This record gives sequence, structure tokens and C-alpha cells, in this order.
Amino acid sequence: MEERDRGMTTRTDKAGLPPGTLMHVGERREEEIRITRFDYGPDGVHETAPATIEECLSLTTDFPVTWIDIEGLHQVDVVEKIGLFYSLDPLSQEDILTTTQRPKAEDYDDYILIIVKMLSLAQDSHRVSTEQVSIVLGKGYVLSFREARGNLFGTVRKRLRGEKGRLRKMGADYLAHALLDAVVDNYFVLLERFGERIKSLDDELEQRPDRKTLQAIHTLRRENIFLGKSIWPLRELISELDRSESELLTDGLDRYLRDLYDHTIQIIDIVETNQDLITGMLDLYLSGLSNRMNEVMKILTMFASIFIPLSFIVGIYGMNFEFMPELTWRWSYPVLWLVMVLGALGMLLFFKKKDWF
Repeated sequence: MEERDRGMTTRTDKAGLPPGTLMHVGERREEEIRITRFDYGPDGVHETAPATIEECLSLTTDFPVTWIDIEGLHQVDVVEKIGLFYSLDPLSQEDILTTTQRPKAEDYDDYILIIVKMLSLAQDSHRVSTEQVSIVLGKGYVLSFREARGNLFGTVRKRLRGEKGRLRKMGADYLAHALLDAVVDNYFVLLERFGERIKSLDDELEQRPDRKTLQAIHTLRRENIFLGKSIWPLRELISELDRSESELLTDGLDRYLRDLYDHTIQIIDIVETNQDLITGMLDLYLSGLSNRMNEVMKILTMFASIFIPLSFIVGIYGMNFEFMPELTWRWSYPVLWLVMVLGALGMLLFFKKKDWF
């Protein structure tokens, strides 16, 4: 109920509706949608922040490339109006609004729809959160849709505002590549922090790990699996773009897509290496726990070995038989104590000689 109160819409709410029905599926992360528009070319750039989607779409410039960035998806009419303006298929609009999509790339001839996942790591719980990023590449325009505000594309905006650089001179396809590259670079930052957490837990294992350490290892293992599930489809997505024969992708973009593909392979290798490290940490924890248990059992066994013969002697003289000569001896009590103490010391020396403690 708490998520529903915050504006969470699930797939259950959409069950039974026909394909292409526009409904936001996901968490409402922003109260107001923010729209940013960049019109640019080799000669300059024009940046605006329209208050409404109608104002954004009514702008006209002579620049060859237009980029419209929309932060917030809960206002369905915004996606519907921009979809109508750029002739986006209703299924594409549905995929943009359904934030549980698997990363993919779909070619609709007039445009290419790219859906990826932006990942972030919480500072306190070290849990991975995900946000869907949708990119539409058309002839002379790029549309980007995000669930929440953030600085994911901050470097791209900075490059556009600068007077130098390749971005202004290239077409819309290179801008789409730059946005994808920003998402992939964000993965490296996340994995770096993830690796620091793994190293911190590894240091704890060398000291005195407890149940909290085990819980932290299980959390890391679960989150790393989630990372892999979110990142693995990205390799297939970029490979499809590289093999695509769409006229929207120029020949010069191939080498940049291959470079992006190499970065994706590196990320997958890091995720798999982290998984091996976490599995090794779990094995190390269980091995250390078993060794500590063995140490405890060894100490208890030594104590039992010492007290078993003493209990045997005490048991004999606790039977209270009438004809026991030792009961009438004057020094029987201290002699009995001496025998028991010497027996216990002898066993301790024997254990010490065997290096059992």
C-alpha cells in the first residue's frame, strides 16, 4: 500500500488492456515533469526549458539536430503528444511508459527505440536501484525519457554548450551514441563503488566476522546478480545497433558503437569477477565458521576427556559400599584429591605435547 500511495502503478493494473494502451507503469518519482530542448549544429546551439510540451513542440529553429529530454513519465499525455508529433507507434509509447521493460533496441524504419537501465547504488543499504531510460533516434532528432531528474546526461549537455568538440558537428545518431555512452560510463562508477564494498567486506572476513557480515555478503551477491541481469542485455542491444542497416545510423558511427561494445564487455567481465569474489567470500566465511566450531569442539572434548576419569573415580567412591578399605584410611581423602589432580595435569601435559591446544 505504501508504494501505491506514492504513485506506484503495477502491471496488474494494466492486465487485460489491449496492446498500445498508454498507462504509466512504475513509480511516480517526480511531482512535475521537466522538459529541456537543445537545437544545435556546427554553427551553434540553442537551449530552452519549455514549461509545457505544447510550447516545446511549437519551437522552430534552423539547426539540423533537435534533442528533447523529458524527466518524469507519470504524465501520460506528454508522451502521447510528443508521440503524435513525431509519429511514434503506440507500442513504442507504451514501452516508454512501462518502466519494467528489458533493455532492447527496436527499428521502426522511421525511428529507432532504445531502452536501457540506469543503475545507482544506495549509500546506506548498498542496494542497487534502477531507472529506465528510453531513447528515440529519428531523422534529425533525439528524444530521451527518464523516470526522475538527475545529472546522467550532464556531460553531454556540457559538450553541446562548448564551442569545440565532435558532438555539434555530427548528426543525431552520434548524439544517441553519446547518451548511451553516458549510461555505460555510469556503470563503471557504480561498479567501482561496488568493488570498494567488496574489499571492505573482505577486510572484515580477515578479522572477526559475525552474522551481519554474512547478511552483507548475501546482499552483495543478490545485488550483483541483479546487476548482471540489467547489464547483460546491453551487449546484445549494442551489437544489434552495430549490425543494423538503418539509414538513421551513418557509416562513421560503427567504430563508436564497437568501442561502446568493448566497454560493455569490460563491465560484464567485472560483474562476473565480482560474483566469483563474493562466492569466494561466502566460502571463506563458512570455512572460518567451521574452523571456529572445530576449535570449540576440540576444547570441549579436551575438558570432557579430563573429567571423564575423574567422574569415574568419584562415582566409585560414591557407591557407599560397607567394605571399602579406603574409607577407613586417615589419608584417603587427600590421596584421592592428589590422584585426581595429578591425573588431570598429566592429561593436560599429554594434550600439550600433541599440540592440540
